[in-house]
Amino acid sequence: MVIDVGAYKHIKETFEREYAARSPIYRERLTKWGKEPPVVRVEKPTNLQRARNIGYKAKQGYIVARVRTRKGRSKRIKKKGGKPRRRARFVSSDKSLQHMAEEKAARKYSNMEVLNSYWVGEDGNRKYFEVVLVDPSHPGIGIKVQKGRAFRGLTSAGRKHRTPLLL
Repeated sequence: MVIDVGAYKHIKETFEREYAARSPIYRERLTKWGKEPPVVRVEKPTNLQRARNIGYKAKQGYIVARVRTRKGRSKRIKKKGGKPRRRARFVSSDKSLQHMAEEKAARKYSNMEVLNSYWVGEDGNRKYFEVVLVDPSHPGIGIKVQKGRAFRGLTSAGRKHRTPLLL
C-alpha cells in the first residue's frame, strides 16, 4: 500500500532530515551564508512549507530576506573604577534573536513591512532566519498591514517580549 504524502509535508521532512544529520548540503549552505552580508534578499524561501505557513505567497509585493544574527549572550562592559557590586559578566537581552533579525530586515527594507519569520539554520557562532516582508503599497497585495510591526512587537517573535496589557 502506497501512502500519498503531500508536497509540503515532503519538503518539511527533507529540511528537518538535513538539519538533524548535518548533511554536507546543510554545512555547505551555512558556509556560503557566513560569507554573505548580514541581510540578503533571496529568490525563494529555503523552507517553502514554513514560509507559506506564515503568509508568504509567490507573487509581486512579497519578498524573503535571510538575516544573520549572533548567538549567545552579550558581555557586560567592565566598569573602570568603584566598588564592584555584582560579578555578572553576561547580560541576556529582552528580545529574542529572531525578533532582532526581524528588526534588522525591517531597517534594511524600510518600504516593506515584516509579516513574520522562521529559523533556517545555525552554526557555532550565528543563527540564520528568513523574514517574510510585504509591500503594503503594492496594488496586488490584498491585505492591510500595520506600520512598524517588527518594532512594536506585532510579529510572533516580538509578542514574547511585550508587556501584557493591564485592564
